[in-house]
Amino acid sequence: MKKMKLVMLFVGAFFVSATVKAQTINDGKTLLYYEKYKSAKAVFDKLIAANPNDVDAVYWDGQTLIGPEDHTAKDVADAKALYQKTLMANSNSPLLLAGMGHINLLEGKVQDAKSQFETAISLSKAASVPVLNAVGYANVNAKEGDAAYAVDKLKLATATKKMNDPDVYVNLGDAYKKLGDGGNAQLSYEAALALNPKYARASYRIGKIYQTQGVTQEEIYMRYFNDAIAKDAAYGPVYENLYNLYYLTDVPKSAQYLAKYLANTDDNPRNCYLTASIIYAQALYADAIKKADECIGTNPKPYAKLYGIKAYAYNKLGDSLNAKSSFDKYFQSADTALIGMGDYSTYATVLLKFPGNDSLAGTFVDKAVALDTLEINKVAYLKSMAANYETKKKYKEAADWYNKVLLVKKSPGKVDMYNTGYNYYRSGTTQAAIDVFTAYGQKFPDDAFGFYMSGKTKTMIDTLMDKGLANADFEKAISVGMVDSLKYKPQLIGSYKYFVAYYANIKKDNATAIAYCDKILSLDPTDAEALKYKEILGKAAAPRRSAPATKPANKATK
Repeated sequence: MKKMKLVMLFVGAFFVSATVKAQTINDGKTLLYYEKYKSAKAVFDKLIAANPNDVDAVYWDGQTLIGPEDHTAKDVADAKALYQKTLMANSNSPLLLAGMGHINLLEGKVQDAKSQFETAISLSKAASVPVLNAVGYANVNAKEGDAAYAVDKLKLATATKKMNDPDVYVNLGDAYKKLGDGGNAQLSYEAALALNPKYARASYRIGKIYQTQGVTQEEIYMRYFNDAIAKDAAYGPVYENLYNLYYLTDVPKSAQYLAKYLANTDDNPRNCYLTASIIYAQALYADAIKKADECIGTNPKPYAKLYGIKAYAYNKLGDSLNAKSSFDKYFQSADTALIGMGDYSTYATVLLKFPGNDSLAGTFVDKAVALDTLEINKVAYLKSMAANYETKKKYKEAADWYNKVLLVKKSPGKVDMYNTGYNYYRSGTTQAAIDVFTAYGQKFPDDAFGFYMSGKTKTMIDTLMDKGLANADFEKAISVGMVDSLKYKPQLIGSYKYFVAYYANIKKDNATAIAYCDKILSLDPTDAEALKYKEILGKAAAPRRSAPATKPANKATK
């Protein structure tokens, strides 16, 4: 009996311990739900210290490192080391294998990741909701993740018996959103709310669907954001989103949301940066610099973007030297994941103020273009570099940057092609200019300009006109230009003058050359060149008169 009692006490103690553990894991997961990564990590670190082989705690501890959008390469490396270390003693842990698959995706090892995921699913017999959810989330979270694969595995999780985790449905909605399927995304988020009506994350995510559709949907997305706040006023991510949403359009409102976000998130160095950033947004540039310096001075490992705030503020104040110095420090200390297209493009404009930095500035503009998803922004970055070279009369370099605009734009316009072709023309890069103006004529066959400029460029090659390389282009320019002689007057006159010279010098056909002079004068009766050459050609064409016969002298009369 005594032995039985001891066994019961042991079982009871185990049950209580398991319950406490589950609650503690849930406490950490709840903190992750609120995106309080620092606090969540403290919970999981404590669990791991008590039991290094607690695979649940290890998995979630890794997620505190790689979950944030601004995670760094070091965060990924640290999570990887943690997973690998624990896998040495738990090689068949499906959850840790799913975690390693996530790491592989973040490292761009797509096939290795797929192998890890499939192994994890197989070991758990495709029946573990946490494992399927981990696989789905990894493919949503990582840029290289397969959203369709995520949908497949998350749907499998939702079909599992007694599945009651709203997080699975939210991850499923995120997967559909990544696929561009807003309808199914919203249905998934609503399914999460059906499981837990207070699940603010789901309402927030529905709002994000409509936010991506622009300000025309503001009434709808704000309704969902406010609904998320009403469900759970402590849900910080919605406040952070609203701070960012209004940062450029309504700074006072942005500041209000920032205050609410800071009150509902962990205390960390990034918060100090956000405070400095809202001061910058209020155009208090000197104060923003002061706040950034304060943040840097009070933290042994300051948030790298604080140097970025200083750089932007100095640039606004016209202090290029300190702006460059701050940008240099920012780019040296920041993980590349933190650096955005605006950072690269602004740094480039600062660099251009210092001689000898053109090439370096160009590399940063290229990085900005590669990162940005908006065509209008890409074009602006490229044109800034082209304008810089035009100002310096480096026309070939300017043309090369304008040519990048042609490659970036889905449908380049006349001005885009003109800027490129004309700068190649001015630099004497004849074949490139001809290629652009030929393309201009093909795209805009009713515009005489492309044909005219192609002809002009060819005269730079056929300087003696004896090959007649430009003839067809000028003839086409005339044919098209005659439809609207007022609009294309300069191109018509230029083409006619070419043929005046061609027929006079090459064909020795003065009559035809004079006829082209008359065409010029019909458009501009005062054109001095046409008047002059017509006179010269007219004299040359006039028949020479024979000298009159000498009359015999009169004989004297006798």
